[in-house]
Amino acid sequence: MESALDYYSARALLEWQIELGATEAILDAPVNRYEAPAQSPARAAASQAAQALPEAKPTVDPVKEAMALAKSTQDLAGLKAAMASFEHCDLRRGARSLVFSDGNPAARVMIIGEAPGRDEDRIGKPFVGRAGQLLDRMLAAIDLSREAESADIATYITNVLPWRPPQNRDPKPDEIAMLMPFVQRHVELVKPEVLVLMGNIACQGVLGKRGITRLRGEWSEAFGLPTLPMFHPAYLLRSPHAKRDAWADLLELKARLLSKG
Repeated sequence: MESALDYYSARALLEWQIELGATEAILDAPVNRYEAPAQSPARAAASQAAQALPEAKPTVDPVKEAMALAKSTQDLAGLKAAMASFEHCDLRRGARSLVFSDGNPAARVMIIGEAPGRDEDRIGKPFVGRAGQLLDRMLAAIDLSREAESADIATYITNVLPWRPPQNRDPKPDEIAMLMPFVQRHVELVKPEVLVLMGNIACQGVLGKRGITRLRGEWSEAFGLPTLPMFHPAYLLRSPHAKRDAWADLLELKARLLSKG
């Protein structure tokens, strides 16, 4: 017995029903949705295993936790301990040292760099390699020193990140974000008169901007303080032609200190 409809006729009728607005097919007989089909043994076992799993822990916001931890500190020793106890930054697992700071906390000038390198990670202080030696010469040229006891000519140095990134790669945005509350609290505890941001990463973290060639030498404001972006000494070692701009920035810094002194 031949079918009542051939393929092309059946397709034409189906397209006609779609044009009329039909959106789903209905069976000839109703289906009782309350009669759930029996689960197969494998599916039942999988369901039981899922029920036996422990409840997922609530997601932790590392930035909020860093803010609370930093805010709870009352002095620099407490801040360093809080940073050492902060477990949400994976950089700490591959680093040798927590690089906290160097210099005189009573200094008028606070310098914020980027992240520790190999030498800094080994010794535990910021700016101790070739870039650090160049920084010391730059500061000495305007009568400043990280070793000075007098606050008038002293400097205090830290970094955006206290742990060295693998292979000295640039810090990731989430790493910067979760550590910035500690940087802000660091500035609040030191209470410098002037901030100096060295390099793109420092500007990204503190000012939310990149493009050090455009930013350098122009005073801005961060944490309620006058802030001067400058080339990082490591960049100056790679690009000696930029030392003239760095010298102009140093003179600008000296002029600001003299006007405030």
